[in-house]
Amino acid sequence: MLQKFDSGLPPHPGAERSARQTWMAQLARAPQELLSQALAKHLAEQFKDEPQWLRRPETGLMMVQGRAGGSGERFNLGEVTITRCALRLKHGGATSPVGVAYVLGRKHRQAQWAAMADALLQDPAQHAPLEASLLAPLRQYLQTQLSQRQQRARSTQVDFLTVAREAGGADDEESANP
Repeated sequence: MLQKFDSGLPPHPGAERSARQTWMAQLARAPQELLSQALAKHLAEQFKDEPQWLRRPETGLMMVQGRAGGSGERFNLGEVTITRCALRLKHGGATSPVGVAYVLGRKHRQAQWAAMADALLQDPAQHAPLEASLLAPLRQYLQTQLSQRQQRARSTQVDFLTVAREAGGADDEESANP
């Protein structure tokens, strides 16, 4: 199930998230430019071979679900277009863990970059440098995007109690003075 934004909180009460689930959710939302800038130099220095494809990028549909009230029963919301892929990076004679990515839309290159980042982040030797050069800026970018969305939503908010008070206040004055 794809979620709108990874706030770091579990998707519903009682669900726990692993570190990998958290970074994969962030990588799925990362713009391709941010991924390519952070990974290009890192990959060029250490991984000169092409990735071993377990599943080349492919586009398909996925059913997404919602919850009534955020914690109620699940219901099918609709289908979204996603692109997925799986790969291994070769480093000399050794291979890295499997990197997997699912991204919204028809973004084959973005899915490939996200899968490479997933494979690298699973390697303890690669995790610390990528935390600083990729995940920290990515979290900042996603937080900025969330703040902008929330601000746009707040600007359209209507306080119905104030409208009712203003309308009710005028009627009360007229009825008090016959």
